[in-house]
Amino acid sequence: MINRMLQSLALAALVTIAPAAAAQDAVSAAQVATLKAALEKPDRGLTIESVEVSEAPGLFAVQFANGPVVYATGDGKHFVVGDLHRVEGGQFVNLTERRRDVERLARMDAVKTEEMIVFSPEGETRTHISVFTDVTCFYCQKLHLEVPELNKRGVEVRYLAYPRAGLKSDGYNKLATAWCADDPQTTLTKLKAKESVKEKICEPNPIAGQFELGQAVGVSGTPAIVTEDGKLIPGYRPAADLVGVLGLD
Repeated sequence: MINRMLQSLALAALVTIAPAAAAQDAVSAAQVATLKAALEKPDRGLTIESVEVSEAPGLFAVQFANGPVVYATGDGKHFVVGDLHRVEGGQFVNLTERRRDVERLARMDAVKTEEMIVFSPEGETRTHISVFTDVTCFYCQKLHLEVPELNKRGVEVRYLAYPRAGLKSDGYNKLATAWCADDPQTTLTKLKAKESVKEKICEPNPIAGQFELGQAVGVSGTPAIVTEDGKLIPGYRPAADLVGVLGLD
């Protein structure tokens, strides 16, 4: 039963291969071998990618390839599936989410801005957000109306494509049309305003790759906003709220 649960999580969970922020001690080859012997199940698609000392004394952070991090005892006989939290200054801090932020940031930094549709401030750029979007999504359309205000506040908006209905959908065709246009910014704006735009799908285009990236960094719906430091903000936020979250008040 436990193995089936892990297998399911390995297929569905976000990949988080970044080193634990507070893990400094090296893990011996013997320790890695012990945990692999206890927890790896290659025939079920469960292979261990890395083992690190976790922030919790006595537990190791075990990263499964294309799957979750679990927190295991040294002998591998006990483990916890889920996020690890720490109490800091009377607050609960999600240490596992911090790991995700680091990995998410690394993935986002690998994307060239030339492959995005970017709306930049006329003046100083104070920060940027990356937004996974679908032109058929009402709240994506609503968020797009906030872009001028975000730009005014110094926030650069970088769009990535995320066709919610998949790569054989009307959403995909519309997104490809925007990315393939001679003027992607104007075309994306027209499509989000539900204006008629002649379909133009070029090959190659980055839509499929950006859709896969979104899935890899934990996007489950649109809009999904990734901050400059890798934090994921799901759903629509008005400009004033976003500016506050970004610390630009």
